[in-house]
Amino acid sequence: MADFATTGPAPLAVMGWSEHYTEQLTPDEMALAPVRIATVHRARMSAVGLEGPLKLMLPPKTNTQNYAVGDWVLIEPETAMLVRRLKPLTLVQRRHDSGRGHVQLIAANIDTMFIVTSCNADFNPARLERYLALANEAGTTPVIVLTKADTTEDLARYRAEAEALQRDLPVVSVNAREAAAAGVLAPWCGPGQTVALIGSSGVGKSTLLNTLAGPDYAAPQATGDIREADAKGRHTTTGRSLHAIAGGGWVIDTPGMRTLHLSDVGDGIDTLFAEITELAPECRFRDCTHAHEPGCAVQAAARDGRLDPERLARWRKLQDENQFNTPVVGRGNRPGPARGRR
Repeated sequence: MADFATTGPAPLAVMGWSEHYTEQLTPDEMALAPVRIATVHRARMSAVGLEGPLKLMLPPKTNTQNYAVGDWVLIEPETAMLVRRLKPLTLVQRRHDSGRGHVQLIAANIDTMFIVTSCNADFNPARLERYLALANEAGTTPVIVLTKADTTEDLARYRAEAEALQRDLPVVSVNAREAAAAGVLAPWCGPGQTVALIGSSGVGKSTLLNTLAGPDYAAPQATGDIREADAKGRHTTTGRSLHAIAGGGWVIDTPGMRTLHLSDVGDGIDTLFAEITELAPECRFRDCTHAHEPGCAVQAAARDGRLDPERLARWRKLQDENQFNTPVVGRGNRPGPARGRR
């Protein structure tokens, strides 16, 4: 393993290193080696560094649940012993158990989240909005990737519905099996850029990973078929993993998530429903719930056609779910579910 003090951060920039991580180093850590977490399992982790992939040695009592694929960590060069995790620039996470359980770290240090959905029965605007709220809250750039575009005669409708989900939302359509897909996604996959693939099973995430990685990829991801009746696929990706791709960037593949309970994503919802967020200050009451109060600017916009009533209904559902699932510090500093609207 090369000495970080002699290599400096410049060669690491291709792997996503930036000044954000350099500023966290102390003088006595300059001899340590920075590497990125490639896989996380219950009792082991692997990483990739300047000299390629390696298995990390873990100190006693290390809890691997505190690390995410894509994390930057410092290790001892000679032994590959984990020393510490650097604070991530972005972090995608969710709660288990209907949104009120422990926090699960999904991926770290992502620039762009490719929210992958296919042009068939899998396409679900309400579910896509959940992914968008998650991406917004994490500080990543969301991009809707429509796969199986070659199997539909109504691609324009799918694109229009996706573009309407969030202001200025990039939406692209690809045939994940064709090499041309890499060119469509190239603006987000350059050297030093990290993207994550997220979506349901069977939408083509693993196929897309193989295409982005290029024909020389040594370990292609397994792919599976979908059931034509409901467009649901089998889980071919069973864990999160970091991969180098042909464009010089990095991609994190994730298992399919058909159910996503929201919590801790208040700002992400505000960004997702910007048209409602911007109307709220015009309401008569400062704590307006946009449900029944007189002088509500949001309800007025829904009545006169400026705001889609279905969007308002979905906003209310996500707000209520997020409020209920997001822990708050109560008496005795014990976390509990948030109640009511903020």
